[in-house]
Amino acid sequence: MNSSSHPAFQESVLHQTRREFFSRTGAASLGLGTAALWSLLSREGLAATTSSGPQPASFPNFAPRAKRIIYLCQSGAPSQIDLFDPKPAMRDRFNEDLPDSIRQGQRLTTMTSGQARFPVAPTIFQFKKHGQSGADISELLPHTATVADDLCFIRGMHTEAINHDPAITFLQTGAQQAGRPSLGAWLSYGLGSANDDLPAFVVMLSRGSGRPNCQPLYDRLWGSGFLPSRHQGVKFLGSGDPVLYLNNPPGVAPEARRDAIADLSALNRLEYKRQQDPETLTRIAQYEMAFRMQTSVPEVVDLSDEPESTFRLYGPNARKRGHYAYNCLLARRLVERGVRFVQLFHMGWDQHNALPKQIRGQCADTDQPSAALVADLKQRGLLEDTLVIWGGEFGRTIYSQGDLTADNYGRDHHPKCFTLWMAGGGVKAGLTYGQTDDYSYNIVENPVHVHDLNATILHLAGIDHKRLIYRYQGRDFRLTDVHGNIVRDILR
Repeated sequence: MNSSSHPAFQESVLHQTRREFFSRTGAASLGLGTAALWSLLSREGLAATTSSGPQPASFPNFAPRAKRIIYLCQSGAPSQIDLFDPKPAMRDRFNEDLPDSIRQGQRLTTMTSGQARFPVAPTIFQFKKHGQSGADISELLPHTATVADDLCFIRGMHTEAINHDPAITFLQTGAQQAGRPSLGAWLSYGLGSANDDLPAFVVMLSRGSGRPNCQPLYDRLWGSGFLPSRHQGVKFLGSGDPVLYLNNPPGVAPEARRDAIADLSALNRLEYKRQQDPETLTRIAQYEMAFRMQTSVPEVVDLSDEPESTFRLYGPNARKRGHYAYNCLLARRLVERGVRFVQLFHMGWDQHNALPKQIRGQCADTDQPSAALVADLKQRGLLEDTLVIWGGEFGRTIYSQGDLTADNYGRDHHPKCFTLWMAGGGVKAGLTYGQTDDYSYNIVENPVHVHDLNATILHLAGIDHKRLIYRYQGRDFRLTDVHGNIVRDILR
């Protein structure tokens, strides 16, 4: 009986991985051809080093203006009309129908497409101009108003998705479909870490008081996609161990842990020599990082060395783990220690009804800590080369979703215009860039697409977004895909 026809042999072949097949097959029998092998390597992401763009060692391409980035992602989409984009003329149009000439047949969500009419809902909140720049800021954000001259407001943001998950996925990864690397992962891949004892990319989550049971967030939003997994964001938790499995199990001494990791690394190096799988190197690096983090993370989350003035600056929740204020303070401590990219996600901004009540809660959560972060970085001399970004995945409609009264309304999703602000890191301070129409429905001056925003962020970090490339499945991928223009008008 031919050994190749033996059931046991056939079963062993079926259970081999493709890498095992190639590594265990002699050179004389590799008759599948170089092209087939190259196709396999491309699918596995192993051909990345042959990309037409430069490799991570080539970055930064030029001197970065932002050596570190803190992204305050307001998940659920804050209403620009109630916070940053005043439309006083709308007070005279209360409950009028949104004109067809303004809507222009634009796409609606299923939540309002069945409404008989689209009544204009002007904000009930007052706006004032603040600082020498005269920035328009709602009464809901008195602390943000105190740092108005440090901020650059971009009113002309627009995106392509109209629902939350594809929109926030697009904002973070440059694609509406899941699976692409996140902004933080691209930065980690391109620039690496500035501190061997802490990750290059840290993520923290908080749940807002405006609408506590809001849109969920998924780990893939800070994932590495097809990049090596060591570039994914490390999530710091709001309770228990700051990082999962940070502490040793009961009865395991640090020395024993060190020896176990050394032995495991030796085994993984043997496996890498046999299989040449780059993810094996990632596992080695992550085990080593995890061991070092057992010392570095407890130090960074220990706030006992912060003066009382710091807690007063960030507000009453600055000592409470899991709160937005605590996360803002921790973000400052992390970037001080060399973490390159820190991203905070604050949920609760998806306000389809009872917006006036819910948005008050969200602003109470975020106003003081966000302003404090900017002021704190500035007084420490860090704002100059730290980029801070505040914003959500899209905007809200001028028309009311559901019933409209004099003091209550809701707002649906609106991708055609929204506002975010940036501070520090090479961005012009005291600037309001872009303009919307009288209904805050369409952009009439200086539109900024999400790809433009991401191209600009990478530029400030010293990266040419057209050259930060990774080859996967036979194609060169970028965060900005084949799009993106640097918004040079907002740069110092």
